[in-house]
Amino acid sequence: MTSSPTSEQPVPGGDAPVGDLAGYEVVVGICGGIAAYKVCSVVSALVQRGCGVTCVMTRSATRFVTPLTFEALSGRKALRSLWRPDYAYDPQHIRLTDNADLFLIAPATANIIAKAACGLADDLLSTLLTAVGCPVIVAPAMNDRMWANRVVQANVSRLRELDFEIVGPGEGWLACRSRGAGRMEEADVLVDAVVKRLKTLPKKNAER
Repeated sequence: MTSSPTSEQPVPGGDAPVGDLAGYEVVVGICGGIAAYKVCSVVSALVQRGCGVTCVMTRSATRFVTPLTFEALSGRKALRSLWRPDYAYDPQHIRLTDNADLFLIAPATANIIAKAACGLADDLLSTLLTAVGCPVIVAPAMNDRMWANRVVQANVSRLRELDFEIVGPGEGWLACRSRGAGRMEEADVLVDAVVKRLKTLPKKNAER
């Protein structure tokens, strides 16, 4: 008979023990980009290590990966709209920002970076970002010319001024069939960034 996982057993495909992130809550915001498929591995890795993960998807994100995929990986409903609340008393899901220890936005498009930099709140994810009270990690992903655009770079600089952590992007093969800067970092890099930041934070939900 196979024994059940314990805190001493490694996560499949990694060296970290199962359960070392128990008590932490992470909100993963997924935007519309082909790199969204990498986020499936990020969510799976965090959940296997005991982290509670809630996925928030933009409308465009659902064109690349289905909500069902993230629901299966996280064990929770993937949230997509301001107008479909799970709880009548929390129509904008603001409660998520109370419980979250960390937000990860991946892939972070030029669109969500601009919204966050300007405080624009016109969908669920951008609304949550305006109410966030925890660290935010942003993993940009876009065409190399978009990444080099001075407006995009100004928005990224603004996020850094607001203490958003920017991870990547890297250089490599892009969906536009060219090579350059703009490729979202790989899943293991994002997981490492999330874990490193979480380990510096007290667990908001440890006693709940």
